[in-house]
Parts: sequence; structure tokens; C-alpha cells
Amino acid sequence: MKKKTLNYTIGLILANGVIASAHAENITLYDYTEATSAYEEAYIGGNLNITKNREDKQTAYDLNLNIDYDKVFSSSDRDTTLRVYADGNVKRDGTEDADSVDNYTAGASATVDNYFTPNSNTGFWYGSASIDSNSAYDDAQTKAVVGVGYGRVTNVTPMAKAIRIMDELKSRNILKAAPSKGAYQAIAQIIAKEKEYVSKYGGRDYQQYWINDMEKVLKSQNLIQGNFNAAGVLRTYHVLVNEKISTRKHGWKVRAGLGYVGQNFEGLSSKPALEVGAEYHKPLNNRTQFSNELVGTTILNNGDNAYNIKNIMSLTHEIDDRIDWENSWVMDYNANALDDDEVMNNTVTSRFAYELVNELDFTVTGKISNTDGSNDIDNPDGTDRALLMGVRYRLK
Repeated sequence: MKKKTLNYTIGLILANGVIASAHAENITLYDYTEATSAYEEAYIGGNLNITKNREDKQTAYDLNLNIDYDKVFSSSDRDTTLRVYADGNVKRDGTEDADSVDNYTAGASATVDNYFTPNSNTGFWYGSASIDSNSAYDDAQTKAVVGVGYGRVTNVTPMAKAIRIMDELKSRNILKAAPSKGAYQAIAQIIAKEKEYVSKYGGRDYQQYWINDMEKVLKSQNLIQGNFNAAGVLRTYHVLVNEKISTRKHGWKVRAGLGYVGQNFEGLSSKPALEVGAEYHKPLNNRTQFSNELVGTTILNNGDNAYNIKNIMSLTHEIDDRIDWENSWVMDYNANALDDDEVMNNTVTSRFAYELVNELDFTVTGKISNTDGSNDIDNPDGTDRALLMGVRYRLK
């Protein structure tokens, strides 16, 4: 009797161990290695402050508008990145006869990385072109670069969405077993092909075929009994369409190239240039993304060279399905030997974005900007602080 009890106990422990190991097959964003992917983000945001204090002779106002567009397409042998931005400000103080003052910055860039070996994380050659405009200068700044680089950055957002879908289905007991890494991978690959479904079935009907193919994966893995019930379809649709999951990226790149500067803000034109760059992206967990991008440029001008170093560091955390915490630090250093200027600008921003509806966010932003070494009357040395509340509309 004791021997039978002992055998039964050992068997129960082993069985529980098998079940535990199945549930312990943790999935992370690093498990997604698909080279072919695409993502597109476009935002327009703004805030307006209107005041009239007791001493003011007229109403004061401060309006800020900004547009950001970022599109990346990756195939086995090529990464293509398009970026457009614009920031504008119009303000007037309350003193008598004060005029409104406006300023803006805007720019666009395109970069194509061509890999020597398809489906690799190794060497590539690249070409890039950019144009930037600033209301403080008469001419736009233009640059073109050709060079070589090493490394690769993978868009792992489809895996982030696959994890969210599985979590929703598990929380409602729709799955009858723990999904394998293969199941996550298969769902993520279907999510990444959204554009293909739109092209094949049309923008109005593609979602039913898209979700149906995910259901087929779950059935083939014996994770659901029969077909999706209504809750399964609705929760999957909610994650894919209604939830705003910010872009997740993993990997790094370094690059160096020779360039041509058609014009820069300091007045140099038709000059050769050297460029170096690096970027690093790491999802710290399924809800937190860290990124850092650095670009350094030297414009060669017979010893009177100009230098620019710009570093953008960001950390985004999804507090819950409706609230994002977005942080950034932008460091911009400019040195111009023609007038011995060495200007350092640092801007730190922290923003909470609350999703009001599917594509509209209410934002609260704290911002600190510091300028050092400037001889510009319109942008003197010092520190500016601001607390802004506004809305942001997601176009893409």
C-alpha cells in the first residue's frame, strides 16, 4: 500500500512538473526575428494657452503645433526609413501693442540600407538624403550621404501584439493549453502581414480573414476547442484595432559615410562632409521600450570646419492599455569655426498620453530646455521650463 502511494505521489509530481514546464515556456519580444516587416506612425498634436492678467493690455496666447511621421519597411535585403517632422509656435504677450511672434522647424529625411547578404545582421551600404528648415535662418539645410554600416534593427511590434492577444485569450479561459513559442511566432507573422491582407481583401473586409487565419493557427496547435467564440473574436479585434501599442524595436546599427552638403544654416554651401552614426534599441520588457540614436557630421571647409552632434534618447512605458509614459532627452551640439560659435542645446521631455478614443490622446507634457554658448539674440543662453496640456491625433 505504501509503495502504491509512493508511486502515485511521484507520478503526480512528474505530471505537475510537465504542466509547469509547459506554462513556464516564457515568450519575449526577443524571440521574434522576422526580417520582413513594416510599421508606420503619424501624429499631429497641439496645445493652446490663452491668458489675460490684471496688468495685461491685451489677451496673451501661446499656440504650439507639431507633426511627426515615421515609416519603416524592412525586407530580407533592405531597410527603408522615411521621416518627416514639423514644429511651430505662435505667441503674443499681454503688453500694449505687442505683436505676435512665430517660429518653426521642419524637416524630412530618407535612408536606404542595402544588405550585402540577405537575411543577415551583418554589413550593408547605405544612401541617405535630408532637408531641414528653421525660421531663424534664410536658407534650408540639405545633405546627401553614401557609406557603409553593420548591424540590424528588427521591428518586434507584431510579437508585442501577439503576446497581448494571448494574454487576453488566457485571461478569459478561451485557450485550453499554454501556447508554445511556435504559436506566438505564427500569430506574430500573420499580424505583420496586415498590409498583404488589405491588398488582397480590401480595407473593409480584410480583418475577418486576418483574424480567421490566427484562429486556424490556434486550432492547429490544439489551443482552442472548435472555433473562436464571440469573446475570442472581439478580444482579438480589440487588441489589433482598438489598442494603441507603441512601436517595439530590437537591435543596433553603426554606420559611416561621405557626404555632400548643399547648404547649411551657418552659410556654408557645396561642401564635402563626413558622417558617423549609431543606434541601439531594446525592449526592457513587453511594455517598455528604450532607444538611442546618435549622428555626428563634420563639414570640411579648408580648416574652418563645422561640426554637429545630435543624440536622441527615449524611454516609453505602457502604464496600462490606455496610458503611455513617454520620455526623451535630445542633445544637439553645433560648432562653427567661421564665427567660433559652440552651442549646446539640451531638451528633456516627459509626457503622459491618455487615450480618449481610438486615435485621440489627451497629453500632459513637462519640458525643460537649456541653451549654452549662444550669441543669438532670439535664442540666448538660459533654461526654459513648461507644463503643457493638449491633444494628439494619430493619423497612422
